[in-house]
Amino acid sequence: MQTFPSFDGTILAYHTWGEPTAALPPVVLHHGFSTSAAANWKAPGVVDALVGAGRHVIAIDARGHGASEKPHDPARYGEDKMARDLAALFDLLGLAQVDLVGYSMGGVVALLTAAADHRIRRLVTGGIGAGAVEQGGVDRAALPGRALIDGLLTDDPSTITDEKVMGFRLFADASGADRRALAAQAEAGHRTPIALDRITIPTLVLAGTDDWLATRPEVLAAALPDARWKVLAGDHLTVVRNPEFAAAIASFLA
Repeated sequence: MQTFPSFDGTILAYHTWGEPTAALPPVVLHHGFSTSAAANWKAPGVVDALVGAGRHVIAIDARGHGASEKPHDPARYGEDKMARDLAALFDLLGLAQVDLVGYSMGGVVALLTAAADHRIRRLVTGGIGAGAVEQGGVDRAALPGRALIDGLLTDDPSTITDEKVMGFRLFADASGADRRALAAQAEAGHRTPIALDRITIPTLVLAGTDDWLATRPEVLAAALPDARWKVLAGDHLTVVRNPEFAAAIASFLA
């Protein structure tokens, strides 16, 4: 693991696996909300699948997550700032071209990055669907932001009545996450239209059959000029552990 100061001075961590190759650009991975690069990508076998396919892999811990700095001010958060963090990492490492993969929150970050940065060669999103088109981010009808914020901040988890919110709270507690930092990101979540028409690179949209946060992935694929979509067995938490998930990424980016 290494760290670097991003565009606003926030200290971010990133991880690397495999060796650089002249044949293909590195694969950059951006994880989802309340998790980390290790939990979202390394533990489920995605990193190993990519390295096994001969790829050099770089994964960032988003601000507020993993080993990165965890401020509590919502003004320090938002997927737009995380997209700028990726650009800062590309600059730091002198990357002229990358393949970019993002999951859930990271999928929104990846879309924002690809819409603005010419260095993306191919793009994969997972864990998001029509919400990225219709709401500019994660589906807030499926997961109301206020309920999530309150559920993360409460000192008494027994007051949480929404099963989905409880799932995020239990996950945050189990992983030892900074719940105030997560609540700040939840408050700053991206809510404006994404310039999807500017993403002309080949794109793969992945979703789990039972993922309530990634419904109608075909809507997202249809909104992108050069995209295909695929649904795999699993829900929002388990599809990343489906071996077909890693295989689909490695094959598309080959």
